[in-house]
Amino acid sequence: MQKVKLKEVCTLINGRAYKQEELLDSGKYPVLRVGNFFSDKDYYYSDLELEEDKYCDSGDLLFAWSASFGPKIWNGGKVIYHYHIWKMVLEDTINKEYLYYYLFYLSERIKAEGHGGIMIHTTKAEMEERELSLPDMSKQCEIAKVLNQLSSIIEKRQTEIKELDNLIKARFVELFGDPINNPKGYPVHHLSEYITSLTSGSRGWAQYCVDDGEEWFITIKNVKDCHITTDNMQSVNAPDNAEAKRTKVQEGDLLISITADLGRTGVVTKEIAEHGAYINQHLSCIRLNRDVVNPLYVAHYMESPAGKEQFTAKNQSAVKAGLNFNSINSLKLMVPTLDEQNGFIAFIEQVDKSKVVIQKSLNETQRLFDSLMQEYFG
Repeated sequence: MQKVKLKEVCTLINGRAYKQEELLDSGKYPVLRVGNFFSDKDYYYSDLELEEDKYCDSGDLLFAWSASFGPKIWNGGKVIYHYHIWKMVLEDTINKEYLYYYLFYLSERIKAEGHGGIMIHTTKAEMEERELSLPDMSKQCEIAKVLNQLSSIIEKRQTEIKELDNLIKARFVELFGDPINNPKGYPVHHLSEYITSLTSGSRGWAQYCVDDGEEWFITIKNVKDCHITTDNMQSVNAPDNAEAKRTKVQEGDLLISITADLGRTGVVTKEIAEHGAYINQHLSCIRLNRDVVNPLYVAHYMESPAGKEQFTAKNQSAVKAGLNFNSINSLKLMVPTLDEQNGFIAFIEQVDKSKVVIQKSLNETQRLFDSLMQEYFG
């Protein structure tokens, strides 16, 4: 199989560098920038009439080479693209989707080998000299077809998981009504009425963090959407002291982030509690009276619009960003009967079983995709 340099199979064309005054809130042409290269949000516009190679259109292969790295087959119609993006004009010897997957595979390496501090980038000269294997066109098409099929399955599984998450949110509203308006008239109380223990995490535990630690150190990145993830958990060998005993979690503890991204929640599972885990200073650990409230219900309420509204208000009113114990105690909670709460949690448990099956399929497909990418382009 022959090896070719990228410059032998395509031409890289830079977009246009803009002055801020040339970017409009509305106008004739959307301006595709690195900041929205992988998102459809926050477009600027321009009324400038430019040479044709400064526009891209649906079907063009693009590559972001600064800050965000990676390829994209554009499908959003005619737009002006920014200087930090290349439009790739292909020779007839290479399949567009084959090149897309090669660039996708290479993106992390390009970023790792990039230049600069705040704005990491690569250069056109370096990119043009990169080599890739170039089988005949029929083989390129075959490889692209296989990777397209796997990508489609991965995207479908990811969508299914998101839809199940949305189903849980819809079920919450179906059972309890809009949590902001509380149309069913459930009693609303301060969270303090149900708290039996409240503490925040430890500072200065870097000395205990090790790769082969026997227990876990839970940080804010592990806590989100009513769950605590364990696949990226920091392991620790905790000290035998009062501070460790104070910050060690138990099954059913509700964790809430109290700095940075306020109001992220998770509930400690049996697995986490039995493994042994501690929280850092960006989290609060709330132990609740489980004879009255189900911690997972409380987490879902705090992640609902009613909870998010409270966290936003408390963050805006604070002198220093973050939640203190008074703020946590004063959080308001809509309180259905415990049977109603447990019924909602039983529904979540059934949905989670479906998510486990889908996640397993997603993981297996992702592993196959990664393996084939390595085989084709490694």
